[in-house]
Amino acid sequence: MEKLIDISSYPVRNVLELLLQDKSTKKNIIWATDTYEEYGEGFTDKVQINAPALLRRTDIIRPRIQKSQEEQAQRTRKKAEVFTPAWLCNRMNNHCDEDWFGRAGVFNTENEDHTWTVTEGSIEFPKGQKWRHYVDSRRLEITCGEAPYLVSRYDVSTGELLVPPIRRIGILDRKLRIVNENTEDYDEWLKWVIRAFEASYGYEYQGDNILIARINLLLTFTDYYEERWERQPDDKLLQQMANKISWNIWQMDGLKYTVPLGKPYEEFKQLTLFDMFGLENESSDEPEAVPCRIFNWRSNASLKFMDIKEM
Repeated sequence: MEKLIDISSYPVRNVLELLLQDKSTKKNIIWATDTYEEYGEGFTDKVQINAPALLRRTDIIRPRIQKSQEEQAQRTRKKAEVFTPAWLCNRMNNHCDEDWFGRAGVFNTENEDHTWTVTEGSIEFPKGQKWRHYVDSRRLEITCGEAPYLVSRYDVSTGELLVPPIRRIGILDRKLRIVNENTEDYDEWLKWVIRAFEASYGYEYQGDNILIARINLLLTFTDYYEERWERQPDDKLLQQMANKISWNIWQMDGLKYTVPLGKPYEEFKQLTLFDMFGLENESSDEPEAVPCRIFNWRSNASLKFMDIKEM
């Protein structure tokens, strides 16, 4: 099977440190899983994911489909991790679009064998709705895993790459198709591609999944960019997109609306006298949980996710 995620190659390596940021803590995302604890210090659940350490072990970040059956079973048992096949993501996204457009079969038609036939021609919009409204409509994938509802570079249940991009069925893929069909020059295309990303959100508990989801969004951007303009985006644009992706795909305990397992420990914790002599430190209780923050790109301000739930 082709390698689906490669943190050591372009464009991921160029912006890896940005993709590891946690905007709520102003540090890095944490592992929030014991999958990698066999690799020792720096790979346990409460520790921040460190770019240099990752780049020394580039093969450990793999999509679920490329993990061993034992690993998959453990993650299902411990974290209830189950990924949705592309055909079912497509069906559910089609239902959402049927509600938005007022008709079925907008982007594709489902077949009995769980494949789909892409709708030909430009997408027509219902009376009173413009293509810009669709691109700007906010969508959230909860407990997103590798973000298969948002972007569908590959089928998470089989590992099959979905090429060319017109075959893809993710929420963001659909927005990018609309942008491709309705823009002519580079500046307008880029403006609305960026707005499509800004309106697409997702959260996840486990740190490796968060990183994979963010990488999938970044590679989706470069796929569409290179297909349209027949060149690669420069590092400045990659950094801009990676920053937006790191805001919009965030690490959160979905029951508490906070960063998992409290505040992340420092990457290099300085020993205290209590640590040196094995004494209990009454002030070293479980770290305080940090409320997760997300960004409203239209108002250009961050806010607590829990505040949105109370609106």
